[in-house]
Amino acid sequence: MATNGSAPLVFRLHENTPEVVREVLLERGWEEYDPHEQVEGDWNLYWRTSAFRNFEYENILPWQRLNHHPKMTRIARKDYLARNLRRMRGTYGAALYGFSPTAFILPNDYIKFLEVYTKTRVENAGKPGYWICKPVDLSRGRGIFIFDDIKHLAYNSHVIVQKYISNPLLISGYKFDLRIYVCVKSFCPLTIYMHQEGLVRFATEKYNLASLDNLFSHLTNTSINKFGPFYTTDKERVGQGCKWTLSKFRSFLHSQGINELLLWQKINNIVTLTLLTMASSIPSSPNCLELFGFDILIDSNLKPWLLEVNYSPALSLDCPADIVVKKGVINDLIDLMNYRKVDGLRQRGCLRRRHKRTCCLGSPSSQRKSLAAFLIPKSVSGKKRQRQSSLNSLHAENLVCPSVERSVNSLGSTLHPACQNSKTIIVSGNKKKSPLQVEGPTCWSELEESFEDHRDIIRRCSSHACRLPAIHAPKYKPPRFSWDQGTHEMTTPSLRVGDFILTFPFNEATWKASQDTLDVKTVLHEVHQLMSQLTFSCVHKEKRRKENNDSSAAIKNKFASLLWGPRNPPLLSEYCSSS
Repeated sequence: MATNGSAPLVFRLHENTPEVVREVLLERGWEEYDPHEQVEGDWNLYWRTSAFRNFEYENILPWQRLNHHPKMTRIARKDYLARNLRRMRGTYGAALYGFSPTAFILPNDYIKFLEVYTKTRVENAGKPGYWICKPVDLSRGRGIFIFDDIKHLAYNSHVIVQKYISNPLLISGYKFDLRIYVCVKSFCPLTIYMHQEGLVRFATEKYNLASLDNLFSHLTNTSINKFGPFYTTDKERVGQGCKWTLSKFRSFLHSQGINELLLWQKINNIVTLTLLTMASSIPSSPNCLELFGFDILIDSNLKPWLLEVNYSPALSLDCPADIVVKKGVINDLIDLMNYRKVDGLRQRGCLRRRHKRTCCLGSPSSQRKSLAAFLIPKSVSGKKRQRQSSLNSLHAENLVCPSVERSVNSLGSTLHPACQNSKTIIVSGNKKKSPLQVEGPTCWSELEESFEDHRDIIRRCSSHACRLPAIHAPKYKPPRFSWDQGTHEMTTPSLRVGDFILTFPFNEATWKASQDTLDVKTVLHEVHQLMSQLTFSCVHKEKRRKENNDSSAAIKNKFASLLWGPRNPPLLSEYCSSS
């Protein structure tokens, strides 16, 4: 957000980006990126609903953020998610990973499914079991159907089949699920935030197992129910439409006398355990984050079940609940990106930071190379690209692809404007042409003016440079910028940013286990221990509170974490003894 005396931040939107993202950013004082007026890379946030390409992760610059991590299909595609959960259940047991019905990926698992289907039918004395079939790569409820007889199972693409949870918790006879917004700020180290506000999505007709083909009774997707005949009807307790906020759902739980503490923590565990299935396989990608939509169903025994994980969850505004929840989520997500005033200066701000640092640390050769790379767009700064004949084939007269060099004193240290009376900036192009010399700027303001003078040349050059696709899909490479590992990885994350609550790491042990190589076994042990402590706390609530009050001085120095879910999230230390 632009403040007095600072340049505005710039956002770049890909096509099909929800309009609410533009609306929120403009309200915060941002400006939209114009490719015709600004050089490539002169933006702070690039938002798109689809995945970024590998080179966009590799070329990310310090002032930039992307709204996706790489390789997110490993959790968002239903078949990949089912396969990962099956692997973790086989390794660590159903006690931890029993929150998702066993899935069969068809056609590969058809024989296994047939065996389980037959066994279930026999155990139920011929009574029908209920199953749900979902296409692996479709969203918004498309292609989903429920069946109780295998003769009704028909598909023409890859699908997953799961046991249908036929005893959902109902509100006035209506089925519902929860859309929980989860932000993964980093996979290395793993850092998870969950938003306090979310959506409760209702079916628009009363739940009835006698009509399995009635999608308005069994599915909660808004994209389906908003076309239902009772969508605008004032339904008993639910009201008009098909959505509540999570705050309203909390009020419902209180009115029913339901102890919500364990329910929220179970949902918290589902999120953490699900992300653990693939966290170690995601490459480190500084300045990226991911917003997921976790769909959770609660059954009549108050057990939460994971339905699916949504990549780029819908941000369309269909009702007042959407406006309250989604605008809040986007605003808090921007705050999680940790923008600073200097990021608004983009390339010039980076030059200032790097110049101050290099004046003290020396290492002139690498500094000189890094400075040139930031001044000039990457597509035109490399010497190798200057040698390529593709630039000569453009037949553009006086086309100069400049690079910048800074003089070095006899001691080998980079010159500082305050330490030297004169300095020469050489902007060189084709070797056949004479270099352009800019004499003696003695301060950074003059350097910036000289940079602005050549901005048009740079823009013309970068616009003519062509990027040809690779013949073979390249593997992901880490960003070329040398990130400060101490700044980006080893600091303790904030407990709360807006309504985003830090849910992982939640204590010192999990924080240490998430550094460098993720220690999954340690994390799972801590998750299990936390759940045991919370369960004990609910049974012996007053005793636990008294013990923790007596030892409050010791707790203050420990890793603090908040309990996600309740209206006013308390510290975990109020309910659990320190690990």
